[in-house]
Amino acid sequence: MTNGRQPFHWELPVHPEAEIAALAGALRLTLPAARVLWTREIRTPAAAERFLRPTLEELHDPFGLADMGRAAARLARAVRTQEKILLYGDYDVDGTSSVVILMSALRLAGGAVGFHVPHRMREGYGMRTEVVGQAKADGVGLIVSVDTGIRAGAVVAHANELGIDVIVTDHHLPEGELPPAVAVLNPNRADCAYPSKNLCGAAVALKLAQALFVELGWETARRERLLASFLKLAAIATVADVVPLTGENRAIVKHGLEGLRDPRNLGLKALFAVAGLEEGVMPSARQVAFQIAPRLNAAGRMDDARNVIELFLTTDAVRAHELAAALDAMNKDRQETQAEIVRTCEAVPVGEQEAGLVFAAPDWHAGVVGIVAGRLVERYARPVFVLSEDPETGEAKGSGRSPANFHLLEALESMPDLFLKFGGHRQAAGLTMKTNRIAEFRQRFAAYAAAVLSQEDLVPVLPIDARATLAELDDPGASDLLSLAPFGASNQPPLLALHGVDLVLTPEVKNGKHLFLKVRQDGVTKQIKGWNLAEAGAALRAGDRVDVAVLVEEDTWSRARGGAGWGLVLKDLRHSGS
Repeated sequence: MTNGRQPFHWELPVHPEAEIAALAGALRLTLPAARVLWTREIRTPAAAERFLRPTLEELHDPFGLADMGRAAARLARAVRTQEKILLYGDYDVDGTSSVVILMSALRLAGGAVGFHVPHRMREGYGMRTEVVGQAKADGVGLIVSVDTGIRAGAVVAHANELGIDVIVTDHHLPEGELPPAVAVLNPNRADCAYPSKNLCGAAVALKLAQALFVELGWETARRERLLASFLKLAAIATVADVVPLTGENRAIVKHGLEGLRDPRNLGLKALFAVAGLEEGVMPSARQVAFQIAPRLNAAGRMDDARNVIELFLTTDAVRAHELAAALDAMNKDRQETQAEIVRTCEAVPVGEQEAGLVFAAPDWHAGVVGIVAGRLVERYARPVFVLSEDPETGEAKGSGRSPANFHLLEALESMPDLFLKFGGHRQAAGLTMKTNRIAEFRQRFAAYAAAVLSQEDLVPVLPIDARATLAELDDPGASDLLSLAPFGASNQPPLLALHGVDLVLTPEVKNGKHLFLKVRQDGVTKQIKGWNLAEAGAALRAGDRVDVAVLVEEDTWSRARGGAGWGLVLKDLRHSGS
């Protein structure tokens, strides 16, 4: 059975040390950072300079998106004539950030704009005809979808029948036929030549705002000031939506995070305070991913995502702090709910040959099943769906996550007869289905995964970026490794292999789950923390020689107390020579 901790296969790169030394010398970088750049195929000083110091010139012309000219012209016409505009968003960080960016842009332009974000429990994901019908009753003449709509052809057609124009802005994968909208902005359109295909929904919304300002004839300096302001939310959404942090996305996040060093938005300031972020210090992408995004997502998962939009749009500091505190409380509730479902799933026996997993139970909180699926993928190294059954409706809704070597959406598209509704990406997808077909889905999904994945694919892999020694991981070495940030999808924190380090003491376990190692190599001694890795050190004793795979991570707790501001975090270990 695979319920216990699985051993990792370490993928170790081969490095040409002479070339790497030359690259390190040209860039004035220490060797570990230069090795990581080489592994990631950044092998010339010019390419490394672009990577280390991305500029706003990396941001492409918004009019490079197919249909942008039509979209900007139609939106500008609505602004000039005071036509009522409705922004139709999604309930996650990307969707709510998209709404806030366009709400802010349209308000600055003097537009008459409102918004609708669906309630996850009552409405579910995507656009609905009844919302369009209410928009017609309210006198809306233009609907702009944000982070949704690319598969809502029937809803867009209904809007057209009611005399409402629609602009779709989205980044999810289209179906064969695009919705019949005035304009469809999506870099993943087959006929779209835009060079960055991996923008999140908020970045597409940002592009529309940029194009609108051009269409309205605003001067360059004003447009640049607004771009800098909107990049902050776009950066949060880009990190939260786990899109690749390369190219244009890297520039968005790098400059957006720098702008968050001193947020002026009252909602952001209040959110940073409840998340415990240091004032005046630029947050890292990791802090956004694990301290900011979960609190924002908690609203859509546990209650109502409109709270997030109010948080960012309010001009009342007291109200901002009330909303931030509520999000913080919801996030704690979300964590407890999620942990309980994870424990239930992990108690289910999983066979070694089961290549795709489906877990389901009545009344699991639908707002957390996607996170649970992600945790189970980390544990089992195979695609997972987690479904919440509703006994009253006889339907189940859920989310799936997968390793990089498996395309979830293609799997669902191979068995569409099972679902009432589905959609998503390569590594994240959602679905709604009849409860009485879950057993069939479990069987067909496992069979599909078994046909696509080999047994080797089911072994969790640690992609090592570089070998290093403890002596190389000093303050300059750590600083250079951290300079490769922002870290996230397609630019993960560098994973380093240290071979042949000796345990100075028998590993210490804290809180029953965290492992603390004191290791020595060639006279250099350091501490390594292994979060939730107590079982990995159960058989180790002082004097054992081990290989360790570690990350260098910022340590704000240490920095605030005068320490180094960084530490080594354990990802895996094994006896040397094993």
